[in-house]
Amino acid sequence: MSPWTRARLAEDVAALGLLSGDAVLTHAGLRAIGPILGGPDALIDAIMDAIGPDGTLLGYCDWQFEDDYADRPELRAQIPPFDPLRSRAARENGAFPEMLRTVPGARRSANPGASCAALGGRAEWFTADHAMHYGYGPLSPFGRLVDVKGKVLMIGAPLDTMTLLHHAEHLANIPNKRVIRYKAPVLVAGRTEWLDFEEFDTSDPVIHGLPDDYFATIVADFLEAGESRRGKVGDADAVLVDAASIVAFGIDWLEKRYPSP
Repeated sequence: MSPWTRARLAEDVAALGLLSGDAVLTHAGLRAIGPILGGPDALIDAIMDAIGPDGTLLGYCDWQFEDDYADRPELRAQIPPFDPLRSRAARENGAFPEMLRTVPGARRSANPGASCAALGGRAEWFTADHAMHYGYGPLSPFGRLVDVKGKVLMIGAPLDTMTLLHHAEHLANIPNKRVIRYKAPVLVAGRTEWLDFEEFDTSDPVIHGLPDDYFATIVADFLEAGESRRGKVGDADAVLVDAASIVAFGIDWLEKRYPSP
C-alpha cells in the first residue's frame, strides 16, 4: 500500500475546511492515518501548508510530571522541573503534540499542566502569558483560540480527547465544580521552585455524576446538530469544528443538566 504524502494530506485537511490564516488546535491519532511518507512531520507540514504562514497550528502538551513521587522526601529533589523548552509532552496525549513541540520555531506556553505548543504566524501570541492558575480559562491558548474564531481538528482521535471542552467547563455556571490544589516543580530563572497551582479538576469529571467520557457525548451531540465538517485525513476519520461554537454548545449542555441554584 502506498503511503500518504504531504501533498495529499494537505488536500484532505483543506477539503475539511481548513483555510489560509486559520488557527487550529489539532488532536491526531497517528496510527489511524496509516503510513505517512516522512512520518508525523509530514502531517504537521501538510496542516501548515493548508493554513499558510499566517495560520497557527496548536497542540495540547501537558507534561510528564512524576507526581507519584512528589510526597517522597528522598525523591522530591530529583524530580525534573517543568521547563517549556525541554519537558516532554504527556505520553497519554500521543506523539503528535511532542512532535509539534520540537519543530524548529515552535513555542510552548508556561502553565505546566495546561501547556500548549504552537507553530506559525501567531505562535508567540497564543503561548504568551498563560495563566498559572486556572490554565484552561480565558487567559490561555484555549481562550485565545475562541477569541480569534479558531478551529479544532480531530484526526483519528477519540472524541473525548477534545481538550477545548475544559475551557467550556471553566466558563460554565454550574455548581460544585471540583477544584484541585497541588505543588509542582518549575524552572524559574535557572532554578527549581515548587509552585502552588489551583485548577478546576481536569483529570476527573468537573462535577460529581458526570461519566468519565462525557466529552465524547457533548461532541457527538454537537456533530448530530450538524455543526461540523467531517471527512478523511489519510485513512483516519476526521472532524473539524468551530472553536467558539463547540465551547458555547458545551457550556449550554452543562448548564441545562446542572443548573446553578
